Amino acid sequence: MDKKPLFKLREVSFGYRQGEPVFSNLSLEIMPGESVCILGANGAGKSTLLKMLAGLVFPFAGGLEAFEEQLTEKRMENDRFAQEYHRRVGFVFQNPDAQLFTTRVWDEIAFGPLQLGLSPEEITTRVEDVIKMLSISSLKDRSPYHLSQGEKKKVAIASVLVMNPQVLILDEPTTGLDPKTQRWLVELILELNHNGRTIITSTHDLNLVHLLADRVLLLSEDHRLVYDGPSQKVLANRRLLASVNLIDEYSHTHDQGQHTHLYVHG
Repeated sequence: MDKKPLFKLREVSFGYRQGEPVFSNLSLEIMPGESVCILGANGAGKSTLLKMLAGLVFPFAGGLEAFEEQLTEKRMENDRFAQEYHRRVGFVFQNPDAQLFTTRVWDEIAFGPLQLGLSPEEITTRVEDVIKMLSISSLKDRSPYHLSQGEKKKVAIASVLVMNPQVLILDEPTTGLDPKTQRWLVELILELNHNGRTIITSTHDLNLVHLLADRVLLLSEDHRLVYDGPSQKVLANRRLLASVNLIDEYSHTHDQGQHTHLYVHG
C-alpha cells in the first residue's frame, strides 16, 4: 500500500497581522519517515513554516493537512484534538529558554506526560528512559535556568521526546551550540530518523545540511519554495545558493589571474 503524506500543503498563504504575506500559494508534501531540512537565509520564513507544521500558526488561505486531516485553528481550539496533535508532533524552539519554565529539570521533562494523565509509574519510566537516552542524569535535579546553552537544548529535546512523538520538528537546532554538542545533536537526529521518526529541521548553515537530511526545501528571501530535492544536489548548485543569499561568490584579479572566492553566510 502506498504511503500517504504526513503533511500536505496546497497553495497555502500566510501572513502575520499588519505585515507583508510570508507565504503565497506554497505547496509541498512530507512523507512518513523522511528527514527534511528547510534551508534558507535569515528571514526566509523557515520558522514560520515549521510553526505551521507544528500547529502553532495557521494559513489564511489554501489547505493544510496533517495525518490525512485538515489542520485548522478552529480544530486546534478543541483541547483533546490539540493535546493529541502536540503529542504526535513535537516542536523544539530555536531558543530553549522559550520552552523551559520549571525550576527542576526532572519536572520539566515530566510535565508533558503529566498533562496526558499518565500514571506516576509510567511518568517515572518515561522520564528516566529519556534521561538515560540523552545521558543527562547529572542534570535532572538542577534548575534549567542555571544550565549552559547546550544543556538547555538537551533538556528541551528531552521534554519533547518523552512524549514519544511521531514527528520531531527542530528550529535551527545547532544555533549557539559548541562543536561537540552540535555533533551529539546531529547523531541523535540521525538515530531517531533511523528508528522511524519523521524529522524536520531548519538551518541556514550549509555545513550541516547534508548531515541533517537527505531532502532539502529551499526558501528564497521573498519566501518562495525554489528547490525541493536531494541535499547533495542543491549544495552543488552555487548559482542557486547565491540567488537566495546563502553564499557570495567574489571574484578578483591579481598577478596570477582571476580567482573566485566562496563566502558562506553563517
